[in-house]
Parts: sequence; C-alpha cells; structure tokens
Amino acid sequence: MVKNTAAFIYNPIKVDLDALKAAVAAEPSAAGWKVLWLPTSKEDAGQGPAKQAIDTGADLIITAGGDGTVRAVAEVVRGTGTTMALLPSGTGNLLARNLSLTLDDTADSLATAFGGTTRDIDVAGIEIRRADRSTDSHVFLVMAGTGLDAKIMSNTDSELKKRVGWLAYAHALFVVLRDKNTLRLNYKVDADRTRSARVQAIIIGNCGSLPANILLLPDAVVDDGLLDVIVVKPESFHGWLEVMVKIFWENGIVGRLRWGRRARGLKTDSVDFRQAKTLVIKLNRAEEVQLDGDPFGEMVACRITVDPGALTIKVPQG
Repeated sequence: MVKNTAAFIYNPIKVDLDALKAAVAAEPSAAGWKVLWLPTSKEDAGQGPAKQAIDTGADLIITAGGDGTVRAVAEVVRGTGTTMALLPSGTGNLLARNLSLTLDDTADSLATAFGGTTRDIDVAGIEIRRADRSTDSHVFLVMAGTGLDAKIMSNTDSELKKRVGWLAYAHALFVVLRDKNTLRLNYKVDADRTRSARVQAIIIGNCGSLPANILLLPDAVVDDGLLDVIVVKPESFHGWLEVMVKIFWENGIVGRLRWGRRARGLKTDSVDFRQAKTLVIKLNRAEEVQLDGDPFGEMVACRITVDPGALTIKVPQG
C-alpha cells in the first residue's frame, strides 16, 4: 500500500543514481512510498523539477546535490508547505553542516528523510538590480555576498574543486587578494540610517559556519527570523590582522567555549557585525554577487529580506 509520494531531485553529475536507488530500496522507512526521480540539468538547477514534484502532489522532496541544488529547489518549495530533505553531496554542503546533518552517509540521510522529524527554517530573499536597471529575484539559505567572497567563488577552478574540495577556495583567495580594488557602497539595516563605507566584502548569512569549521557569523541561527551581516573593511595590514583575530580566534575558538561569548572583546572598525530583517545595498559600480557559493553575475544594488520559517526541513529525531 502506497503511503505517500517522495520526489528525489538529484544532480546527475554528483549522484550515482543506481547506488541511490539501491539504498532507497534497502531503507526500511521508505517502504510503501511512491518514489519519483527528477534530474536537474545544466539549464535547470532544480526549479523545474521542484515545480513538477509539487504539481504531482509530492509530500516529500529529497534534494540530492550540493548547496546550489538545494537553493534552487528551495526557491520553489518555500511557502508551499511541502517538506524538504537533504541528501548532501558535493564540496560545501553548508546548509547540511549548519543543521548538523550527516555527510557522506547515504543510509543515515535516507533514514532522516523518511523517518526524521521536521524543523522550519528561515529563507532569505534577494532582489538584484543589474547595471542595465533590470531586476531578478532569488532566494538563499546559507550566505550571500559581494566583494572578496563573491570574487573567490567566481575564481574557483571547478576541476581543482573536484580534486581537493574546499581547499580550492583557498587557492582562489590568493588570486583574488591581488586585486587591490575595494568596494564603495551605501547600506541600510532595517530602519537604521544609511551608512557609507569602503569595504572588502559584505556578507549576509542565514547560517554561520563555513567549511573547515570556520565560524564566520557566531550569532547566526537558521530559525531566529533574522539575517546576520558582516562588513569587512580593513584599511591596512593591521586591519587585516584584526579581521583574522575576530573571525578565527574569537569566533572560531574562544566563542565555541562555554564562557567564550563573554570573552569576545576585540573592538575594531575593521569588522562590523549586525543583525537585520531587511538590508539594502547600493554600490558605486557593478560588482560580482554570490548566493550560497554560486556566482550570480554582477549587481549595482540589492534588497535582502528574511522570510521566517518558510521552509520545512527534515532533521534527525531528537
């Protein structure tokens, strides 16, 4: 007897379909489910298959791929009431990491997908204005940014990424640091005053952790109804040292200790942390933008908002 319908939206480049089908057949909690198999493509990162799954009446959409596939599927699924589950594959899997989901364990991920509990998480929406004055809207679940981080994403070699994983980003960082251009921008957090700044990067996060367990945004929580913003604006070598101390020492080491939050005391103008429900950014020239680790072209302005609890995700029991 068929209980429900589960749609697997998978990236055929990253997923061994035969092995996945065998794993589903071996999962006890998947028994009785009707299963649909919907691949993504170079032309469609997941929005089309997600719409097809919802139109078919899928009760559960299981996304097998990296953060880019998850982001594309969530763009359609959010607000529909349909539950998503993650079957992580790829390099980053930052949403899965921030939700403390198991990586590289298909059986465990399937047990969570079919038998876990649910958690409603926030979704960030971004309206991007291009240099030709056109606009397009997207969502992100992990982080968006312009400046240094966006340049790193666009300069990361895909073949190197396949071979060495997230270390390919470190290689791209050395390439990007040769670019001495800084961003000049205005940004406005909620109803606060508009601030002008010359920065290296501005990053907006729904999640806080990066690969290698780097805690970039220590106060970010996926279901607090807020976005966390970091403005990186060192003006000297000393400023960069302050950035490193703030992110790698205070956030990454001290902040993880039980008493650590009280000890995060470095006062510096080189890093600015804020929380927001709405953020508006206006640049003095077109700059690259990234969403959940994928390059999304150039923008001259954007408006970012948070949609609290808009996406239901399967997580392990307990």
